[in-house]
Amino acid sequence: MTTFGGSFWRSQASRGSDCIRRQVSRTGIVALLAISFCCGQTPPTASKQESASAPRQSASKPAETEKNAAQIELLETKYRFEANGDCRKEVHTRVRINNELGARQFAHLNFDFNRSFQSVELPLLRITHASGGVADILPSAITDNPHPAVVEAPAYQDVRLKSVRVLGLEPGDLLEYRIITITTNHPLAPDFWLDHSFDHAGIVTEEHYEIDLPASRKVQLHVAPKYTYTIEESENSTEARVVYRWVQANLNKSVLAGQKAQPDSKTADRSSTSSSSESDIALSTFEGWPNFSSALGRAMRVPTSPNATIAAKASELTASSTTPSERLSAIYDFVSKKVHTVDLPLDATGFRTRPAEEILSSVSAIPVEKCVLLSALATAVHIPSSPVFATTAPFSPRDLALPSAFSNVLVVSRLQKSSVWLDPAIEIAPVGVISATLRGKPALLLAPSTDIQLFENVPLTLPYASSQKVSVDSVIAANGTLTARVKYLLRGDNELLLRLAFHKAPQEKWKDVAQLLAISDGFRGEIIKVIASDPYVTTEPFQVEYEISQPQFLDWSKKPVRIPVLLPLPGLPDLPSSDNMAAGKKQIDLGTPLDIDLEASIHLPDGTTAQAPIGTSVRRDYATFSSKYSVFNAEYPSQNATLTATRKLRFLSPEISATRATDLNTFLHAVQSDQGQLFVLQPPAKQ
Repeated sequence: MTTFGGSFWRSQASRGSDCIRRQVSRTGIVALLAISFCCGQTPPTASKQESASAPRQSASKPAETEKNAAQIELLETKYRFEANGDCRKEVHTRVRINNELGARQFAHLNFDFNRSFQSVELPLLRITHASGGVADILPSAITDNPHPAVVEAPAYQDVRLKSVRVLGLEPGDLLEYRIITITTNHPLAPDFWLDHSFDHAGIVTEEHYEIDLPASRKVQLHVAPKYTYTIEESENSTEARVVYRWVQANLNKSVLAGQKAQPDSKTADRSSTSSSSESDIALSTFEGWPNFSSALGRAMRVPTSPNATIAAKASELTASSTTPSERLSAIYDFVSKKVHTVDLPLDATGFRTRPAEEILSSVSAIPVEKCVLLSALATAVHIPSSPVFATTAPFSPRDLALPSAFSNVLVVSRLQKSSVWLDPAIEIAPVGVISATLRGKPALLLAPSTDIQLFENVPLTLPYASSQKVSVDSVIAANGTLTARVKYLLRGDNELLLRLAFHKAPQEKWKDVAQLLAISDGFRGEIIKVIASDPYVTTEPFQVEYEISQPQFLDWSKKPVRIPVLLPLPGLPDLPSSDNMAAGKKQIDLGTPLDIDLEASIHLPDGTTAQAPIGTSVRRDYATFSSKYSVFNAEYPSQNATLTATRKLRFLSPEISATRATDLNTFLHAVQSDQGQLFVLQPPAKQ
């Protein structure tokens, strides 16, 4: 995938999915919720002009799976940069359709761009049918509309989606298209950058990649060692240029045999840079992070002092607040909850933002603008604040200075004795709560003063202790039907997961959310009703309660009957892989310190007798686990017996030394063994 200019789009609500899919779920509440309800299940399309996904061609008739739906036989990408930062990008693609799924995947092609500094042309759109006929796609099949995410946001109508309806595709057809994206007067010009990764999965049979640069511009270039390239220098009447070319042929490695890496000191400085994230090719004209930080500050128009409008609003919002912390919370609540988030990625507007007072007058704003507004309002009440850029990807301050290195924008506010990190774009995140995938990662500060470092790590800790309490109150009827009421009370990372899931889903879909939650925690059956607290009430733990019914839970013909403890299985940290150990990893990550309390009661039919398993207790300095199981009224078979179970798991440290891997394995094995415990039931005599 290449990133530059127009290739910015990700699906709406992806901030929610980013936040969730990377969580460590400790009660079995899995990312399934986030993927289905926070992100939406977006069908596969060729939404990126240079990386439309499709799989390897099969010699025999392929099955209807994404793995072999289509094959990109040729992918050619050419960039031409000018000294002033303008860019012409041309992508030529040939896709072989293997089956009906492939035909559906490529029935629509979507290309995103920002018309304020970009234009998109499609000079070639053609289908070569397996029968031999050729059909050009008519211009009437091409539409240019505001992207669906900004339809109701007038300030962002320049964010466009050019779509192509590709009718008549059949297995065996060859789809060929060429797209040209022109970028002029980009907000960060005259600087330019790109990063690209070649296909590593055989999706692309042959890939050509070319970068045409003006020799007058000093460019920092990183190329992964295994990707060799050629260099061509030319000089015409106007300027000297340097062209870098790569050929990657997955089915014909001999194409690469004659090429050798040739770094050129005139335009490329590879020795002074390290790999930029995980890209195979990375290029930047930014001299370094200080230069990049200053450029961002100019494009974002971050005010150094508030104007009268911002100052008046800040005073209004904090009128009843008595401390700086209360003032910051009041401002955060307003920006996060009252200004709707238009979920566009950071570079959708080229990092250019509207003035803070214009953002204030809107009912919606993109994440970076919400951070600009929050910073301006907080600064107006004498709380120094600034947007900061963070990432969930591997990152080092030694990497090339690339805008594409960052996926998230936050705000850091300086109180007298502490710093508070805020993410107003999530809307329902409690004050000071940052996604687990960003915590501990380096963040880039904007236009830092001389006494502040350029990078600062996002804090690892949350503003309060993380906890998860789950109670299950269930009844087993004489016919074996189970009815259970399950209640969750959460603080911490999984709290944010559930807030997002219920916030994104309309209330009529809450049963579907609860159904996924039940499945992820090991419960089967039909959801009868669901109750959830208001996701916007962030000062209290988030609560969810649902009732579930499962017919034929018990089969009385089996004697004795064994049933599991009806509790979610607490997720456990993974031991370091052999690769990590071989790489010298010194610490084992246990995640955010967390208290998990699980309790269950199971009311049995009259006359049923039961035997409880023996509980477990394991204590370490980094974690503790205990469980208790009992049967009430076991000595009175004529009365209703109730099974009870409790499990308590405490993670006390975020990490331990890798030398204690064996001890951790023993601890985890004890917990896992306890999770397999069963109650033993004897049916009433009449059964």
